[in-house]
This record gives sequence, structure tokens and C-alpha cells, in this order.
Amino acid sequence: MTTSANTAKLTLFSVEQLSVAFRRRWQAPFLAVRELTFTIHEDETVALVGESGSGKSVTALAMMGLLPKDSADIPEVSRIVYQGCDLLRYTDEERRRLRGTDMAMIFQEPMTSLNPVFTIGYQIAEVLRLHKGMSAVASKARCIELLDEVGLPEPRRALARYPSQLSGGQQQRAMIAMALACTPRLLIADEPTTALDVTVQKQIVELLKTLKARHRMSILFISHDLALVGELADRIVVMRHGEMREEGSADQIFSSPQNRYTQALLQCRPQLGDVPSRLPVIDDFMVEATPRQTPAAFGGTPFEKGAKRKQGEGKAPPLLEVDRLRKSFFKREGLWRRYEIPAVKEASFTLRRGETLGIVGESGSGKTTLGLTLLRLHQATGGAVHFDGQNILSLSEEAFMTYRRRMQIVFQNPYASLNPRFTVGQSLIEPILLHKMASGRKAATSLAFDWLHRVGLDRDAFDKYPHEFSGGQRQRVALARALAVEPELLICDEPVSALDVSVQAQILNLLKDLQGQLGVSYLFISHDLAVVRYLCDAVMVMRDGEVVEINDVDSLYRHPQSVYTQQLLAAVPRGRGQPA
Repeated sequence: MTTSANTAKLTLFSVEQLSVAFRRRWQAPFLAVRELTFTIHEDETVALVGESGSGKSVTALAMMGLLPKDSADIPEVSRIVYQGCDLLRYTDEERRRLRGTDMAMIFQEPMTSLNPVFTIGYQIAEVLRLHKGMSAVASKARCIELLDEVGLPEPRRALARYPSQLSGGQQQRAMIAMALACTPRLLIADEPTTALDVTVQKQIVELLKTLKARHRMSILFISHDLALVGELADRIVVMRHGEMREEGSADQIFSSPQNRYTQALLQCRPQLGDVPSRLPVIDDFMVEATPRQTPAAFGGTPFEKGAKRKQGEGKAPPLLEVDRLRKSFFKREGLWRRYEIPAVKEASFTLRRGETLGIVGESGSGKTTLGLTLLRLHQATGGAVHFDGQNILSLSEEAFMTYRRRMQIVFQNPYASLNPRFTVGQSLIEPILLHKMASGRKAATSLAFDWLHRVGLDRDAFDKYPHEFSGGQRQRVALARALAVEPELLICDEPVSALDVSVQAQILNLLKDLQGQLGVSYLFISHDLAVVRYLCDAVMVMRDGEVVEINDVDSLYRHPQSVYTQQLLAAVPRGRGQPA
């Protein structure tokens, strides 16, 4: 191993001139990573940062030896060096032994990485038996130690639980326990906190920092969120389109980023402080700079800070008035007994026309259940919901059909909510014809084209299927489908939680533009308080089905009354150099 002059630490891993090309049938190979070079020193956290498609995960899979051999090509000049040996020249058996002992990986989505038919204890013990040769008794004892170390409650009982019986944060802790089973020297964490609540996200980051210090291991942390990376990383490597755009210490990247793309990533994410009238996007920084519009100037014109909010201009009439709404689920136990699980407990609030109410809270707080109950996709247990003066809970299903057009929803995962067998055009035309927004298919097609244009998509999108789009484009399609029937209320259920910061900024700007044009009211459900700060006029905080606090956005963020709200705000990642 070599020694770094800058850090006086031994080099643990070195990636040298790494290129990865994927073979495609009938097409030229796609170059996913291009001549990438960086090092990871002992007891150091290096972050790979960039948008989806930048080559971050492909780099990690190449290091782990997990790329598909039948479709991925790595040139001879590329090297991945560990302890003086080039891992790209190892046999499959040698790489397998190395993965079990010296390096391990935490994947982005634990539910797809954990086997749903095996218990947590069995899956962790399997690693210990294969790589350490432990007996059943010894491996069980070690599993309990690992689950306790990663902070999983009741570790002995957790051994017998299946992945589906754990929350998202608990699943990720189980994945970390499995990765730590053989005390690796390098831990690769590929987007381990994406779509998790801010509090759970903070817990996972703090856990990784604690485990790194305890085991003196190195971490390669992959993320698209520079603010989150700033909480953990010692050095940052910024990637775009498979190439390195910038590398430096975390302090240097945050204080004086040199590359425009790095500057864009830092600026695109909403902050808890000053609120711009619009969020900058990546393209704003990648165009040729002018004296009036340089990357350093963003935050002023045209994105003026401290823009006045609509509620200061006078109160609009109420559109939605919710009075002590309740929703419970009932679970049967045995033949006769059933017990109640309250999901929403007497929620009350008012949403005015043309305004946005944010609903925040951790997973399981009742946010999504509340939204679905308002739309009568769940049957309310009690309370009243007045929409434009009418209690919609008392209406028959036939009478409520009119209100279904006036109240629409955009779900978190557009790929799951869009029919994969329908083209975009079919998905748009169906609700237009169902709710009689156009007379005939020709008029409906014209209206669908108009909505594609409004959400920033080309006419070519009309004949494409959902899988042919990126995540941000699919979310635009979902928005167009919901808005095509001209609703007065749009419920947005975590619509940007899993998107890159730049795509997230585009969707948030689009939501603001459409609200200004159409006067639609939003009920915006999210666990990201920085996003809610940018978009919403008022915020309602929920916990365990109860409303713990509701206030206008400025008052709630500056002077939160509830201890729980204070904890949520404290958990928001701020990177480095950002006010607490």
C-alpha cells in the first residue's frame, strides 16, 4: 500500500483509469464510466456524488466485482487496486472470498436486497457460516450482537422477523448488520438513506459514523444529495455522465466549489433559510455564464430570496375544511376477536383556494392515510370533510363522482401508478374522456398534447410507454394526467422524495407555475422539511395519527412549538457551512 502525502494515511483502495461500457443489441456500446481515478485511504469516508446516470453505482459494482460479465466490458488499462493487487484480474472465487471478508456493500433498497422468504437472523447467519465457518449456536450469538450494535430494538426477537415485518429504517439497519458481519475494511453504501424520513436518515448517518470509528473501516458513500454527504464525508468525488467533474475535501467542496456542476448541486436543493421565488436547476449553471448571471450570483435575480407568500396578500375562501377526521384499520385475531389500529386521530384543518398545505411527519404518522381518506379511497371511521361547503363523506358513490374530478392525487412512485401497458397518450386520454373534459377522442388527444406541453414534455412522449422515461419525466406525466381533468385540489403524496436534486427542483418549480396559472390548491405530503419550506404556505405536523402542530410556514420554521417539530427540523441535513 502507498502513503498519501496530503493525509499521511495509507491508501486502502485505488481506482485507476476505470472505464465501463455496456454492450447493447443493435446499438453502439454505452460508456457508463469514463477513465475514473480516485483513492480511498484507511479510516476515511469518500463520497461519490452525482445525479442518476452519472456512473456512481456502476463504479461501486465494478469495485465489488458484481457487474454482469455478459454485457459489461472493462478495458485492460483499468485497475482497481487493493493491497497491491489488481482486483480486476482476480478469479470469481477470489472475488467472492474478498467480498465476504474485506469489503461489503449496503444497497439502496433493502426490500429488494433482503430475501422476503427468509428471516433476518437466517440471512445474517448465512454470511457468518459461509465466510467464518461458525456453528449455528455461535452464529446466532453473533447475529444478536450485530443487531444490537446497529440499534435494532429487541435484537433477539428481531432474529425471527421477516423483512416485511420491519420498517424501512429497521430494514436498512439489518442490511448494515449483514454487511458488518465479517468486519470488512471497506463498506460501500449505495444511497442507503434515499426516501427515508429525515429522522431515520439522520440515525443511519450517525450509525455509519459510529461504526466507522469503532471498527476503523473506510466507507465509500454514494448519494445525489450534497447536503447529506456533508454530514459524513471526508472527501468528495463529483461525477456527471460517467466522468469525474471535481474532487476535494468536504470543506473545500462546500466552501469554494470550482466546477459549475458542483455549484449547481449545492444550489438546487431547497434550504431551510431564505426561500427563493424559484429554484435553480442544473442547466442554469451549465450554460455559458454572463456578467449578470454567473453561478455565484444565484440566490439573487432571477431567483430572488425572501419572496413574499400569497397568504400575505389576503385570505382566500376555504376550499377544504376537515373536522375531527378519523380513520382506523381493524385486524382480526382468531375467529371472533378483532382489534382497532387507529391511523388518523381526529385531524382538523382548513385549506384555502390557491394555497398549499404541507403535511409532514415520519413514516407511519398517518400522512398518506389522511390523503387517501380525503379522496374516499379509504372509508373514514368518523368526522367530516367539507369540500366547497359539501360534506363529501355523506355523499353516495354516484354523487361523489363529480368530486372525484375536482380532487386528484399524484403518488410517490409514478412507475407504479402509471399503467405499464398504456402509452402516455392512453393514460392521459382515459381520464379526459371518463370525466367528459372533451367531446370525442380527437378533442381529447388535442387536450392531452396541450398538457404534455404544459408540464414540459415533447409531443413525442405521447406514443411512448412509462419505462421509456426517467423518474422526473414519469412524474411530469403523472402530473399531466391528474391536472388534465382540471381539479381544484391536488394531493401530492411524496412526489419528489426519490428524485435527484435537479429533477426535484424542476418538479417543484413546475408545481408553483401550474398553481399560479390554474389556481389549484395543493395538499403536499412529504418528510422533507426543506422542500415543504419552499413550496408551502402552511404546515401541519403529524405523529402517530395525531396533528401535533399546525401554523403558517414562516412561524412554524422559526418558532416551532412542539418538541417533535423541533426534532424534525434538527434532523434536516445542512451540509457544511449552513446555519443550524
